[in-house]
Amino acid sequence: MTRKLRSNFPRGSYLWAVRNAQWQALGIPEADCEKPKIAIVNSSSGLAACFAHLDGIVPVLKEAIRAAGAIAFEVRTAAPSDFVIGAGGRGGYILSTRDLVTNDVEVAVEGAQLDGMVCLTSCDKTVPGQLMAAGRLNIPTLMVACGYQPSGEYQGEHVDIEDVFVGAMHAQVGHLAMDKLIGMSRNAIRGPGVCSGMGTANSMHIVCEALGMALPGSTPVAANSEAMFETVRRAGQRIVEMVWEDLKPRDILQTAAFGNAVKTILSVGGSVNTVKHLQAVATESGCGADVYGMFERFADEVPVLAGVRPVGEHFIEAFESAGGARAVMKQLGDLLDTEVVTCTGRTLAQNLHGVEVADEEVIRPRSRPVANKPAIMMLRGNLAPEYGIVKTGVIERKVRRFSGPAICFSTSDAAIAALKNGEIRPGHVVVMRGAGVCGGPGMGGGSSRMVFAIDGAGLGEQVAMLTDGHLSGLVCKGLVVAEVSPEGAVCGPLALVEDGDTISIDLDTRRCDLEVSPEEVARRRAAWKPSPKQFDSGWLQIYRRNVGPLTEGAVLVTPR
Repeated sequence: MTRKLRSNFPRGSYLWAVRNAQWQALGIPEADCEKPKIAIVNSSSGLAACFAHLDGIVPVLKEAIRAAGAIAFEVRTAAPSDFVIGAGGRGGYILSTRDLVTNDVEVAVEGAQLDGMVCLTSCDKTVPGQLMAAGRLNIPTLMVACGYQPSGEYQGEHVDIEDVFVGAMHAQVGHLAMDKLIGMSRNAIRGPGVCSGMGTANSMHIVCEALGMALPGSTPVAANSEAMFETVRRAGQRIVEMVWEDLKPRDILQTAAFGNAVKTILSVGGSVNTVKHLQAVATESGCGADVYGMFERFADEVPVLAGVRPVGEHFIEAFESAGGARAVMKQLGDLLDTEVVTCTGRTLAQNLHGVEVADEEVIRPRSRPVANKPAIMMLRGNLAPEYGIVKTGVIERKVRRFSGPAICFSTSDAAIAALKNGEIRPGHVVVMRGAGVCGGPGMGGGSSRMVFAIDGAGLGEQVAMLTDGHLSGLVCKGLVVAEVSPEGAVCGPLALVEDGDTISIDLDTRRCDLEVSPEEVARRRAAWKPSPKQFDSGWLQIYRRNVGPLTEGAVLVTPR
């Protein structure tokens, strides 16, 4: 099978000659320079366990690509880990680096006019960043999930990174001994890979398979396992076939594929961050899918079929053993559009043919779900004219409607200090604003810390919270409406709330409202002045000035 490759130039031309010289110096024979050229997108970093093993995967993948009749070029991108790079810029580097990854990929792969790419997906922002690049560049692409980390044990109890995150905030409010927190932190992670719960990373790995951009049966997977390396070898073979077939991301990333991904995430109670990430991928792919609307529309159609920590009681290892994403999609059956094309060149129906679920207690049939009520809800109202998102979990909530006086904060530090001082009391609705994509900028992790601090203070069922910031995919506590949009920094309604205003949240009607007269709101809007802009130099000011709205995925847009 042959076709003209975009990476090849006429022999003796300027581009042929200078590339041949460069590649000869790398030990690549001239004959190989005519073969398909595949990028291995490697978001490796020595800063975090999430990425520590990726360099060891590259040689295996290179050999598989070589055996399939192509040559591989490793390219690097930024590698954001929430728990490490969240220390600077008020957490602004976390989400913003997703778009930096996209542009890193474009520079290397589009600049070199390579023919295809395999993306080694790891921590949660690299996955959508790489998918966004695939949609933008539209060259044959495969996503390879590089696996979750092994968790540990401390004082005879299971401990993972979620426990450490929660424990750190409990310790701040005096509800966990510091010695225990230190012990937990030293034992929570026993090897490389992403967070071991159904947080954003594992949720996005599952998204890759549900979209049809990862090989069937490849997610989730334990890092450095034989199952992971078998997928790596299969991917090396398949990407070369995809180049010759000219099977491109935009052939796969159609509206129906996004619908399948949304339904799959709803069925596993996945991370709320998949909403904006999927929307960003749809935006970059140019398919016009309204992912926010899909989450709103499908919430009541799709039961929760699997409860993996932190949503349910099962560990990710059990979910993988039960069949993972492929088994969930098999159980969803006719709720999915199974005629969509996938990276195999076959339809989803063909990929699922003959699949059996190994454990129907872990991944249940639709006739016996974990929960019938959605684990992710989209709220609207005069405080969230576009959307606010609630992670409801799978346990029936005691509190489905909450109404109380607002207490407002512009930073998580101020909110946590007020909590420690007893200023936040039962009945309050905590409002945290200025944490959105523009205001943060980049939606830092302060909102998540506040949720866990409230939980640690024993107020999880007695206090509600609204924020235009985002939540870690590991957050599933309390009544929290996150990513309220439009955000406060652009004079969204959250910016106009004052201490003592009554706010009502109703999960049954999916409403979030400020009980203040329209005339008073109009007066406040006329008097509103924006807060001083954060970060007027460097990457964060570039991001702040160019990021688009959440409903479009918060992707970088043409300067306004």
